[in-house]
Amino acid sequence: MAEVRMTMEEYLQLINGLSSDLSGEPGSPGITVAGPREISKKKRSTAYQRRYKSNFKKIAKRYKLKSGKWKKNGFKMAVKMAHKMSKK
Repeated sequence: MAEVRMTMEEYLQLINGLSSDLSGEPGSPGITVAGPREISKKKRSTAYQRRYKSNFKKIAKRYKLKSGKWKKNGFKMAVKMAHKMSKK
């Protein structure tokens, strides 16, 4: 492994240079720090959507291959069947 030797002044210059880059001063390349994140609203789901979701998960297995890919027209048929079950 390579050995790196620095004087204390060189080390401090390196550290000070990094901290000034992180501060985001104009004209200096560096990392910009993101502001506070916006809180997204939780999406509401209806009773029908919850029924459809659970029915689709139950049905999907029938319309897939062993590899996990959808059979030909499998997704379309699974959607149709899940809607039909959810209407009851």
